[in-house]
Amino acid sequence: MSQQHAAPAWQDAIFTALKKSGVAQIAYVPDAGHSHVIQRAQQDPAIRDVVLSTEEEGVALVSGAWLGGQRAVLLMQSSGVGNCVNMFSLLQMCQFPFLALVTMRGEYAEFNPWQGPMGRATQRALELMGITVLRADRPEDAEDVVQAALDSAFEAGERVAVLLGQKLIGRKKWENDR
Repeated sequence: MSQQHAAPAWQDAIFTALKKSGVAQIAYVPDAGHSHVIQRAQQDPAIRDVVLSTEEEGVALVSGAWLGGQRAVLLMQSSGVGNCVNMFSLLQMCQFPFLALVTMRGEYAEFNPWQGPMGRATQRALELMGITVLRADRPEDAEDVVQAALDSAFEAGERVAVLLGQKLIGRKKWENDR
């Protein structure tokens, strides 16, 4: 039997908040920063996890879920925000509620210079498309920020993104198998 590492409490708290708020679908492009929530969604028969080939598909998926009477959340990395800018017009024009949880790259101790430009532009890009941005950088803030975003999206009908800072997610390291 393989030994699994316990997830940080803030990751469990995020999944619990999604469950309590009635999220029925979670769309994502695989990402290490979201791996715990993804694994929990895969194990939960009440949640449909949907693997995407690109992030903008997730904007359409969560919009369609809302039209079908379900709550859905999009999980993505900051680099994926750039892929979604044109699709965000759907949210603005149709006024669909929307929630994305975005793991940040290009910040604290980033080793990959290609992550920097979009990491620096993520918040501005979201705000330019009419999406309110909340941010969690400390474990003790994650649950409250995500719950506030869930309330704003699904109770007030807002479009919201929560940026999960790179310090919160943890330092990324290049794995060299040589």
